Amino acid sequence: MLTASRPYPYVPAMAETPQRYRPVSPSAAGPLDVPVTPRNSGTPLELEWVEEVRTNRSAVERRAATLRTRRTVKKEWQAAWLLRAVTLIDLTTLSGDDTNGRVRRLCAKARRPVRTELLEAMNAAQLPIRAAAVCVYHNFVATALEVLQGSGIPVAAVSTGFPAGLSPFEQRIAEIGASVAAGAEEIDVVITRSHVLTENWPALYEEVRAMRRACGDAHIKTILATGELGTLRNVARASLVCMMAGADFIKTSTGKEAVNATLPVGLVMARAIRDYRQRTGQLVGLKAAGGIRSAREALDWLALVRDELGERWLHSDLFRFGASALLTDIERQLEHFVTGRYSAAHRHPTA
Repeated sequence: MLTASRPYPYVPAMAETPQRYRPVSPSAAGPLDVPVTPRNSGTPLELEWVEEVRTNRSAVERRAATLRTRRTVKKEWQAAWLLRAVTLIDLTTLSGDDTNGRVRRLCAKARRPVRTELLEAMNAAQLPIRAAAVCVYHNFVATALEVLQGSGIPVAAVSTGFPAGLSPFEQRIAEIGASVAAGAEEIDVVITRSHVLTENWPALYEEVRAMRRACGDAHIKTILATGELGTLRNVARASLVCMMAGADFIKTSTGKEAVNATLPVGLVMARAIRDYRQRTGQLVGLKAAGGIRSAREALDWLALVRDELGERWLHSDLFRFGASALLTDIERQLEHFVTGRYSAAHRHPTA
């Protein structure tokens, strides 16, 4: 049995002290259950609002760079943040060689993402630590639903000609409908990047509105593929148009681009979400996906989201990581916290 030198009960919320985030007592932290957030109903397209958006690239990059130096999260504080990060992960497999067996193993990991003895050593075994969702291709939705039955973990399906999004529009809409009919509760769609690059905002708006209608009660996450949008201003404006069209989440990347989730892009998207809330009163989620593999990167993203959007966004209804390798490194860090030693990655298999 693993034992921690200082057993630490996981807490789902953090309070800030200068240059450090500290845990609060479990009684003050509130429940771990995901809050119920009203869906973003969208707004009419406001082209003047879109056109007036500006970004200062150098200022954005300087702000993003400070996240690694201004925030110190160590020991018990780090363990609490990493356990929180686990509950925000969409465990994902989107490879051409996916099989039903791989999806089953991934779903089993989603139900129990951290080894039991590690949770017991941190006095966290009684808490519902599980992944936020499992994200797969349409063909594997039924398999994922079978394994996840009764767990409360939703299945997310990538759709609309993922990852390029260039199949005929009618086929993309039909693909959404098929995944919803199969039981997917979340749909990750890709936008047509050319609408952004040519500044055809009405076309982007109508595209996302149609996708939102096709999703019905399933939540829609719009993937911007930010590495292919050219400028941070395009990222900000595309974020805004997707939210106007009714997106429940805006998502950085497919994970297939040359450049995926970066902190400057995350900062721009978070501020677009903040501006949208201030103007409309509606809450929209952020999903960071693609290339986030280390616990250190996860902590940086959590700090960014907390600073820019507040603690309310540190729940899976408003923030997600799209990853699988990330969980392995988080488990390694948690084992180091408990034992003082780093373990090999094969001790924490994902799928």
